[in-house]
Amino acid sequence: MKRYDCVVIGGGHNGLVTAAYLARAGKRVCVLERRHVLGGCTSTEELWPGFRISPAAYVISLFLPEIVDELRLCEYGLEILPRDPSSFTPLPDGRYLLLGHDDEANCRQIAKFSRRDAETYPRYEAMLTRLAECLEPLFSVRPPRLPPRWRDARRWWAYRRAMVQLGSDLRRAIEMLSCPATRILDRWFRCDLLKATLATDAVIGAFAAPSSPGTAYVLLHHVMGRLGGRRGVWAYVRGGMGRLADALHGACRAAGVETRLEAEVVAIRLRRGAADGVVLADGTELAADAVASSLDAHQTFFKLLGAEHLPDEVADQIRHIDYSSASAKVNLALDGLPDFATGSLEPTVALRGTIHVAPGMHYIERAFDDAKYGRPSRQPVLEVTIPSLLDDTLAPPGKHVMSIFVQYAPYRLREGTWEVERDRFADRCLDLLAQYAPNIKRLVLGRQVLVPPDLERIYGLTGGHIMQGAMGLDQLGPMRQDYATPIPGLYLCGAATHPGGGVIGACGRNAARVILRG
Repeated sequence: MKRYDCVVIGGGHNGLVTAAYLARAGKRVCVLERRHVLGGCTSTEELWPGFRISPAAYVISLFLPEIVDELRLCEYGLEILPRDPSSFTPLPDGRYLLLGHDDEANCRQIAKFSRRDAETYPRYEAMLTRLAECLEPLFSVRPPRLPPRWRDARRWWAYRRAMVQLGSDLRRAIEMLSCPATRILDRWFRCDLLKATLATDAVIGAFAAPSSPGTAYVLLHHVMGRLGGRRGVWAYVRGGMGRLADALHGACRAAGVETRLEAEVVAIRLRRGAADGVVLADGTELAADAVASSLDAHQTFFKLLGAEHLPDEVADQIRHIDYSSASAKVNLALDGLPDFATGSLEPTVALRGTIHVAPGMHYIERAFDDAKYGRPSRQPVLEVTIPSLLDDTLAPPGKHVMSIFVQYAPYRLREGTWEVERDRFADRCLDLLAQYAPNIKRLVLGRQVLVPPDLERIYGLTGGHIMQGAMGLDQLGPMRQDYATPIPGLYLCGAATHPGGGVIGACGRNAARVILRG
């Protein structure tokens, strides 16, 4: 039986990052992917002839530039398409808020609604940038353990260094880690439309309203990225998000990684209490000195390993990870461009970024209220992107693809089932969107609807949670799963670990370092 130094479970971006770094260090590595395509949540698929869709993740910003450079991903086809403008928030009466990279243009846009907020906005962005610059380096540091141990002194020193760099902003950083987003936004702004536009970043992937504690950090998390050209800018990947996976696969192949598709792992082998390989659905067994799982903690420990092999305290901790989810995706193939009211602006320019359907803070709160009581939002929050405006590889000439990220769609419904409600909910999303783009329903050539149970079934996300667990203070840093597990030779390398969800890659890179240290 062939033996590997490491078997990586899951060919998502974190799994591929882990594999590439291990192989570059001379390790014999095999990546096992259950599906027919690599990428996990960063895949791109031709769902309809000529239309290439990124079904799950759809924009990029957080992915570490260091990984791009170290793995030479641009040489393997990765091309980032910055978006400018980056945000378009329409109102039913035809007015809109357009934000982009031009600071003066942003101020003019905001001044249409509030001159005070226009003056405040640059200082707000500077505040977030300052916090991000001090905290983002911690993404690449293995968190120290709790309670503190002398062996972790170097890790604690990294946290101390961040606190020293923050200086007088330390109090503000602690507030951002724990408080509701509303507390931050209400302090800085008066314009409800501006606050709602910014608040969407605070609830992405979270079963929470902007008034929920912890959402301020989710807001900060989404402005940490540097890959789009400047801090907090989100971009498209040419060819769809799957091109990131393709580039990572290229780096893996160059380093000698073996990759197997449609290779579902059903069990992690143990020998004398240590991980010794995996068992596939077809009965094949692969031996390995180490196993790195990019799946979440629930999937790894309870489905593939068995809780009986864990210390009781660890098993109980994993049982209580918060996987509450309320995110859905509606992906569309379109026979043209939706007719959003963009005034004198050219639609092909105005709609390049994210189109926010969330006209006010109370709107978002009411949308969450429905989910809180087990109902899909009657008026959901929509984040709409049309990447084909910048990327002509995704659709035939004159056609487009549209991605709608929807909040809130609770995993568990109080009444009915998602088998019945799935298409009704998608219809509701399109009815809402038609209030802003009246021709949208006539344009639809193909539709894919993914609600939380679908995300769980297709991508192995417990509860359909796109972050592999909530991003509240109780599940961040030292409180999140460590890369090394209580089982010798078994590691986690996905978003279940620090720094958490989003297309970051840091989880896989950090895990590879831990594995190499043994």
